[in-house]
Amino acid sequence: MFKITSLNSFSVVLKIGIGLITSKILAVFVGPSGMALVGNLRNFLTSLENISTLGFQNGIVKYTAENEKNKVELQKIITTVFLSLVIVALLLSLVLFFTADYWNTRIFGDNTEYLLIIKVLSFVLPCYAVSIFFVALINGLGKFKKVIWINIIGNIVGLLSSVFLILQFKTIGALLAIVIAPALLFFVTFYLVQKEIHFFQIVKLKWFDFKILKNLSSYSLMALVSSVLGPIVFLAVRNEIIQNLGIEQAGYWETMTRISSYYLLFVSTILTVYFLPKLAKASTNEETKSIFYQFYKFILPVFILGLMVLYFARFFVVELLFTKEFLPVTNLFFWQFLGDIFKVCALILGYQFFAKKLTWAFIAAELYSLFVFYSASSYYMKIFQIEGVVLAYAFQNLTYFILLAIYFRKSLF
Repeated sequence: MFKITSLNSFSVVLKIGIGLITSKILAVFVGPSGMALVGNLRNFLTSLENISTLGFQNGIVKYTAENEKNKVELQKIITTVFLSLVIVALLLSLVLFFTADYWNTRIFGDNTEYLLIIKVLSFVLPCYAVSIFFVALINGLGKFKKVIWINIIGNIVGLLSSVFLILQFKTIGALLAIVIAPALLFFVTFYLVQKEIHFFQIVKLKWFDFKILKNLSSYSLMALVSSVLGPIVFLAVRNEIIQNLGIEQAGYWETMTRISSYYLLFVSTILTVYFLPKLAKASTNEETKSIFYQFYKFILPVFILGLMVLYFARFFVVELLFTKEFLPVTNLFFWQFLGDIFKVCALILGYQFFAKKLTWAFIAAELYSLFVFYSASSYYMKIFQIEGVVLAYAFQNLTYFILLAIYFRKSLF
């Protein structure tokens, strides 16, 4: 764990460094209003990626890890998932291309100059789906370092494309960079997969097995609920902020969530790369409890310490990452950080849903969480303005953590 965490820490530090550069450029060239549009596109893209991959990522990790030494079963898994994702991604691309006007209005409002972004996205979507599949496959095979190196290369590609496109085309360039950078990662992931398993020798139509799709369907349901409905709720909250408080306030909230996403990468990556495969293999409550406590003993304290340092340096951080125009964001730090601590406490428990395929329990918990966030945001926004949204976020994650702690009490205590 120490070796993987060290390399992962390097990856996250690099991501934060790259985020510092791209955020500064975004702040200077597009401002808070442009940041809000960037947030809308990111939420839409997250939903679209998960629909195009059918929400199979965690299921691929689990079944690949379990069948790594069973060559026949592994061939069936790889063939079935790959062919299914390619077909779905191509169909989605066609739908997206011919309905681009509608999605442009939903994401960017009445401004038709951003229509190009949707058209480009429709062409590169299949690369997204296959690239995400390749990363999950490598992860399931236990090649943790390669997964982290993919993240590192992706960050560098994202930086180079963002800097070039933002400097050239301002807001449109920022949106294009979000769409294009992940697609370029396809070539890296394909090269690494080919080195591991000789991909095209394995993928044959005779290995296609509908039973595997049935087994993965529960993961699909889980991922689609959280990864599709989640961004839709965020999009709805941001649009409500725009309507009630103005687009600049929406930009401040997007800025806060952007900062949060940087440091949460450390935890989410180590969970996916190291803890999820271990939870999938744990067969007793004692083994699961040991994995939970490993997380709470080593990862959580470091995370909290980092947040404390960041909180006291928040004015410096905001000016460094963005501009003085973004200083109102500092008022959002406390509740955002508190919410993120509760979120990290709950994350390791939430991964047990995927590891043990507890489909309906996960869906119920996730729907509860999203409902609490949306309703609390709407309510607190009226009382506390933009700070009400981060207060709602903290409340949502606190109640979600309590809910999971009660549900998994046998494994936890």
